[in-house]
Amino acid sequence: MMILENATLIDPESERAFSGSVTIKDGVIATIHEASDAGGQETDAGARVVDCDGHCLAPGIVDIGVKVCEPGERHKESFRTAGEAAVAGGITTMVVRPDTVPAIDTPEILEFVHRRAVQDSPARVLPMAALTRGRSGREMTEIGFLLDAGAAAFSDADNVVQDNRVFSRCLTYAAGCGALVIGHAQDPTLSAGAAATSGAFASRLGLPAVSPLAERIQLERDLALAEMTGVRFHVDQLTTAAALPALHRARDAGFDVTCGTSIHHLTLNEIDIEGYRTFFKVKPPLRGESDRMAVVEALADGQIDIISSMHTPQDEESKRLPFEEAASGAIGLETLLPAALRLVHDGSLSLPRLWRHLSLHPARRLGLDSGRLTSGAPADLVLFDPAKPFVLDRFSLRSKSKNTPFDGHRLQGRVLMTFVGGETVYVGDG
Repeated sequence: MMILENATLIDPESERAFSGSVTIKDGVIATIHEASDAGGQETDAGARVVDCDGHCLAPGIVDIGVKVCEPGERHKESFRTAGEAAVAGGITTMVVRPDTVPAIDTPEILEFVHRRAVQDSPARVLPMAALTRGRSGREMTEIGFLLDAGAAAFSDADNVVQDNRVFSRCLTYAAGCGALVIGHAQDPTLSAGAAATSGAFASRLGLPAVSPLAERIQLERDLALAEMTGVRFHVDQLTTAAALPALHRARDAGFDVTCGTSIHHLTLNEIDIEGYRTFFKVKPPLRGESDRMAVVEALADGQIDIISSMHTPQDEESKRLPFEEAASGAIGLETLLPAALRLVHDGSLSLPRLWRHLSLHPARRLGLDSGRLTSGAPADLVLFDPAKPFVLDRFSLRSKSKNTPFDGHRLQGRVLMTFVGGETVYVGDG
């Protein structure tokens, strides 16, 4: 038994922050005690008591869309390094993408991933599986067998299935199995070769660019087929104002559709690529400030459900190239929380509301019991100081790859302790 006392409890379900304590027993939350309740917290003689010193205690973050480069590119990221980075960032569950080498498209590869994750990662790992073989968009994977093997969701990641007949068949089969499909809203023909978002800034830099409408076009197609098949559908990243009306219409019509966005598109904009800084090259490309603000507002009013790190490790050789040739992607496991806290510090979101997007909503979408601060829920928790300032040094990060756009940035928010299943898996240096 463990008692975490003298904490500021962040409850995303009730959207409350209050003083109290949490008792953990047998890997789950046994009781929640509010400081304002009559009487004191009962303690067991053998219980370990942790004084949280008034810091924030919240459900662990559930991060959908993490890339761990096993199998195939272990030099970029392994389950051990990704897991260590995750728990240092307050992430207790990683939902990992299938865009590995080879892709996670058979039960055998899925079993390998699961076995390696259990062996090496201190964070929980839920693997996605590819929607089509080799993520090639031509032939559906064995969705039923992959579900039985433990696939959390199905996605071809940024390889959009262009053939409508193939995609509709995949969605129909997934709907019959009750599987969740995750789509990437970016028209592949319009966005091919693009390194920036079209506009005056991209023109000044002389970079090949893609219109924000490429996101809307792809989203409209995907939502139409989701309506036709009745599949459970999630959009991995919505990043433009132009795409929001389509999402709103789908929600009003009662489609089983949810939507996420990445922390980089919430806190950075296209101006950040000034100087051709390749650590800011992500997919889709960073947008204009008006788009960024529209996405923040959509998050605040509930149109967008989930914030993810979209952790994508790239080695130095892939990034130290001319901007057009450099690989896309940025790591985000350890920077997700402090970057997301910018939205709290600037008044865009309350802390409990932020936690709905980081923990409660992704857990609900995946059918998990986590993401809640309530009796009987898994004791996957993070203790953090939301105000602690620091300057990020990318070489201090635990990921094997160091391609973070926040290198040298002043951030606020440090993880002090992380618990998975009631076990202490990370203790910060204070």
